[in-house]
Amino acid sequence: MTLPDPRPRRFPLRRMPATTWGAQEPTWREGSPAVIGAALKRALARPSGNWFVLAASTEVRADRPFGRVVAGTELVAWRTPDGTVHAGPGACPHLGAPLCRGGVDSGRLVCRWHGLSLDGDGFPGWDPYPVHDDGVLVWVRLDHAGGEDPLEAPVVPERPDPGASLAAVESMAGRCEPEDVVANRLDPWHGSWFHPYSFVGLKVAEVPRGADPDPDRMVVDVGFRVAGRWGVPVRAEFHCPEPRTVVMRIIEGEGLGSVVETHATPLGVDGRGVARTAVIEATVASSERTGFAIARKVAGAVVRPAMRMTARRLWKDDLAYAERRYLLRSTGRWPG
Repeated sequence: MTLPDPRPRRFPLRRMPATTWGAQEPTWREGSPAVIGAALKRALARPSGNWFVLAASTEVRADRPFGRVVAGTELVAWRTPDGTVHAGPGACPHLGAPLCRGGVDSGRLVCRWHGLSLDGDGFPGWDPYPVHDDGVLVWVRLDHAGGEDPLEAPVVPERPDPGASLAAVESMAGRCEPEDVVANRLDPWHGSWFHPYSFVGLKVAEVPRGADPDPDRMVVDVGFRVAGRWGVPVRAEFHCPEPRTVVMRIIEGEGLGSVVETHATPLGVDGRGVARTAVIEATVASSERTGFAIARKVAGAVVRPAMRMTARRLWKDDLAYAERRYLLRSTGRWPG
């Protein structure tokens, strides 16, 4: 596939080479388990500072609490009227009621069972957790779960200017561990085979070499399918800034600088002892085109739902991949 022209074209769509699913060049030789495994090992060794993605920033509100279990820890989060995010244990210190089913009144979290009112300063038997709102995602620091040296703030990937970009966040959960989600994203070779409805002509142009490559990234040339043979070709890089995050960034072509961040948040285990992980994917799109400014104005009604639907369709398939990897690993049958 011809490399994307870094200069913006008047019309980004291009007619892609004619091909069929079965006529594609096999990628199993290039998608070496050793290369994927080495990239995963390096990613898992990077520090997280015990920070976990909790939710999209828009999910944590000032009019009601938000609840989620992260790494086996029940959490509740809410905002005060000035927009500050607070998070703490999800059980009321009085009699253990679920605080996520309570209310928020004048910036205070109120338990629905007996009216105990909490703020971000804590209460006997109830200590809040450090939180960070980066404008797209809310992170929570769980030192007891992470087991690392804590960092003051999470490792947030570089993003386009928030004043000129559009963000959408989609969440799904599956029966796997975070490393299975990360491994999926560090295998770009499966794109055209597993997602032919979204990708065409995918070629991996660069893979990391050596024990400690610099830069530690994979570079891919791919066409994002729009309709039939029409698509938008780009060059993108994949890298892991921390152990539970994979970032895809467009480095040439339409949407230069746009990113897709895949965050894997461990939830805990179910009643059968099977691990569960949330995939929280943030797409932050940017473009110099005039039409993009118009798209930002109708983002809430049209564009963001479409971005979330695209992410959900991909992850419906990719979670099956991650769950399969976890099943084989947990039963001693993983070939890698």
